[in-house]
Amino acid sequence: MRHFDFKDGEMFAEDVALSEIAAKVGTPCYVYSSATLERHFNVFATSFKGTKALIAYSVKANSNIGVLATLAKLGAGADVVSGGELARALTAGIPASKIVFSGVGKTENEMRAALTAGIRVFNLESLPELYVLNDVAKELSVKAPIAFRVNPDVTAGGHEKISTGKKENKFGIAWSHAERAYKEAASLSNIEIVGVDVHIGSQIDELAPFEAAISKVKDLITRLRAQGHSIRSFDIGGGLGIPYGDNSKVPPPPADYGAMVKRLTQDMDVEMIFEPGRMIAGNAGILLTKVLYVKEGEDRKFLIIDAAMNDLIRPALYEAYHEIEAVKAPGSAYDEQSYDVVGPICESGDTFTKSRELPETKAGELLVMHSAGAYGASQSSQYNTRPLIPEVLVKGEAFEVIRERPTIEEILKTERIPSWISS
Repeated sequence: MRHFDFKDGEMFAEDVALSEIAAKVGTPCYVYSSATLERHFNVFATSFKGTKALIAYSVKANSNIGVLATLAKLGAGADVVSGGELARALTAGIPASKIVFSGVGKTENEMRAALTAGIRVFNLESLPELYVLNDVAKELSVKAPIAFRVNPDVTAGGHEKISTGKKENKFGIAWSHAERAYKEAASLSNIEIVGVDVHIGSQIDELAPFEAAISKVKDLITRLRAQGHSIRSFDIGGGLGIPYGDNSKVPPPPADYGAMVKRLTQDMDVEMIFEPGRMIAGNAGILLTKVLYVKEGEDRKFLIIDAAMNDLIRPALYEAYHEIEAVKAPGSAYDEQSYDVVGPICESGDTFTKSRELPETKAGELLVMHSAGAYGASQSSQYNTRPLIPEVLVKGEAFEVIRERPTIEEILKTERIPSWISS
């Protein structure tokens, strides 16, 4: 469910007209609904009511501290993959004791920051990383709590670039090496083994891959315990997909996912850790944009909008679909046209959709790209020296800018002409 609906012929975010946001903030911009964020988190949490579970929101999906603070108030933890994300989570009020640190390439400085903060667990992905963490923990005279991310060789994910659980992927400890990795960890003086981690991909639209991965890891945990390792937590990552409005398969609801997980893990005596990101933030946000020009091509029409691939790269990167609607409802009688919706960047890849049937659209009209709350702003860039666009959070009848649009002058101030040129 998303709280972006038409009222009197105009689309609102909760109780705020999107046209009002466009007038006061400018376009393009991201708009997030607090009610949707809260509802999605609570629906997911309710699916695991009565079990020991930590819901560690995947910060990479949408890392704005306003979004993180909204989820922190609901009791969310955080799954971070960099020192910057760790700082964001702590700034937003997420306790370090609810933070898990994932990622294949943690640096020594990131490890120091996480150990000093007192995070819950490191999800490690290689033996070299284990040895470095042990050295850093020894330097700080602490023990580092760890789980190994194991790679179960399970195919999952809506696109090859977001499938992470196959043996050819860069993620995790190879399945055949897992028990040896835990034996090695147990021999190190400043490492504390606490759990096992697995994450098989993103935008997964069926339960079977999750079930296969959980069953394999369940057997691994049994073997690890028999070998004397204390396995207290089982992190099964995130990956549950969302509907994007196209004709692809609709993912199962969180309640079905929760029932499956509880059925498979009820006898394991572990705390479950979940890392949902897209499922919470995806349909909580839209990209609000304005049509600059309607261009007649030789065999097609183009809607040239003021948003571009640097603002929302998913269509260029993943061939991703986003539902597009006009902010002003077209009414009951309207002409449909086939449009390529494109941005102003000098690349053919700056295309959001081709041959999309939309109501006839004119320059100056506002459009919405739905399901842009996850991997939209967090993957954006300043390519073509286009400033990062504002992010706006709505709460009922109120809205605030939670990330400002930098000026060109502010962007240029971060760069320097070398002394041998400027002198």
